[in-house]
Amino acid sequence: MSTKDNIIDRGLVRELADILNDTDLTEIEVEQGTLRVRVCRQKEFGGYPAQMHMAPFPQQAGYAPDMQSAPPAAVVATGPEVGSVPSPMVGTVYLASGPDAKPFVEIGQTVVEGETLLIIEAMKTMNQIPAPRAGKVKKILVDNAQPVEYGEPLVVIG
Repeated sequence: MSTKDNIIDRGLVRELADILNDTDLTEIEVEQGTLRVRVCRQKEFGGYPAQMHMAPFPQQAGYAPDMQSAPPAAVVATGPEVGSVPSPMVGTVYLASGPDAKPFVEIGQTVVEGETLLIIEAMKTMNQIPAPRAGKVKKILVDNAQPVEYGEPLVVIG
């Protein structure tokens, strides 16, 4: 990699941050050659704010970044909790098959691989979300009828 490839274009980062604000997205990533830039912003899910930290900035010979002018949108969220089941799609979560029905799973319940955890409605289609592995349900991270994004953690199975 040449030093030229490692210099981050601040204009690009600011442009990506503007796209996030204009489109109400929470994350955007672009890749050009060996340069990969990911910009995301904090989003609260179910009343629990995402943990935030600054991504490490690689120091390059002869290049000292001006951290005072770094845009706040360059802050990235930490990864999901170990054992979490991510949403495979954008939609609305339903924890039971109907308004008066018993929930598919409850905290502390043991599930087997393939057992339905919840339903996500997307484009008027009800999609059953199966347990990817057997284990005990440690947490349910979403509320009934809550909108979810792709990759958002739904349930933690330990």
